[in-house]
Amino acid sequence: MITGRNKVVVVEDDASMRQALQRVLDVAGFSCTAYESAEAFLTGGADEDVACVVSDLNLPVMSGFDLLAELQSRGSAPPFIVITAHDAPALRAEAVCRGAGAYLAKPFAGTELIETVKVAITRTKPAES
Repeated sequence: MITGRNKVVVVEDDASMRQALQRVLDVAGFSCTAYESAEAFLTGGADEDVACVVSDLNLPVMSGFDLLAELQSRGSAPPFIVITAHDAPALRAEAVCRGAGAYLAKPFAGTELIETVKVAITRTKPAES
């Protein structure tokens, strides 16, 4: 289990996928909150202490890349993991260029998501004195 900051936010427009992701992360010991859109997250939880964001790339209005850019412009971008069912090398490269910490193509195993989140959070933890 991750200790310290462990709040993970999931932004996914597909209700069944959103629930599945939340369930996997909750069982793994993360405190997970899920939103159906980038807009819902920005108005309802973006200012909270978030250790990592897992966001679908293709959301109805504001894309995952748009959400990442908005969080970066606010100066509070937590580690960001892009998930998508439309995998392409160009999208992977764009995710890296835009500052995403990881990119997962659907379908992926729950264990892969958990490990990716753990790595993302670990990379950004401040060093202990």
